[in-house]
Amino acid sequence: MKVYFADPYAAWQRGANENSNGLLRQYFPKGTDFRKIEEDAVADAVKRLNNRPRKCLGYRTPHEVFWPMARGALAN
Repeated sequence: MKVYFADPYAAWQRGANENSNGLLRQYFPKGTDFRKIEEDAVADAVKRLNNRPRKCLGYRTPHEVFWPMARGALAN
């Protein structure tokens, strides 16, 4: 299997990662001290992002796409 690593400071090579970071910044601005953030606030942000429709997923949510595949893998 080929493995690729992004070059340092090359955000365009990490599209999905950079997009996710941008979505997280809606809840936690840059420079947020996560030691002061309660776990419930992080869990709420994760739940909202996982249930947000994405164009790249045909307007399905990551939750809708991931869980049927995970259940299938666990059933085998």
